[in-house]
Amino acid sequence: MILSKKTRYAIVALTRLAREYGKGPIQIREIAEGEKIPQSFLENILLDLKKAGILGSNLGKSGGYYLLKRPEDVSLADVVRHFEGTISLMYCVSENSYRPCEFCKDETTCQIRNVFKEIRDNTNSVLARTTLKELIKTNAKSPKSKVKSQKSTGESKSGTVTEIRREDTK
Repeated sequence: MILSKKTRYAIVALTRLAREYGKGPIQIREIAEGEKIPQSFLENILLDLKKAGILGSNLGKSGGYYLLKRPEDVSLADVVRHFEGTISLMYCVSENSYRPCEFCKDETTCQIRNVFKEIRDNTNSVLARTTLKELIKTNAKSPKSKVKSQKSTGESKSGTVTEIRREDTK
């Protein structure tokens, strides 16, 4: 399964809202610009998350969106299932969107189904235990880099020396 842009943008926006949890609402424009998400697309995503009970919102000049749930109470499994409908790669192993397999003679002995059920179980396990809180912990540990003025040189495979400029932001 490849996640849709909608799901990926939802995860990015929720991660941003988790970092700001408890600090009040954040305007859509601020999230869109800061996370490089098209604002009109983001509006629909956030409205969908509000309808799902994950987000709340306030109207007005100081309004915006905020998490209704604590970051540790929102898992990636919740988000993926909400937007994708299922975590499974095949309907015959889906817990929420089950359909009988059109190719199997006997699902109970089908080795292909058993492999994809194991993939579903493992994927679900990772997504279920990964919460927004875990994502913001991970993001806080990784350094951000931008181009600026710290110089270093490197030699390419052809022997040409190249200069690289790098800025580490704090």
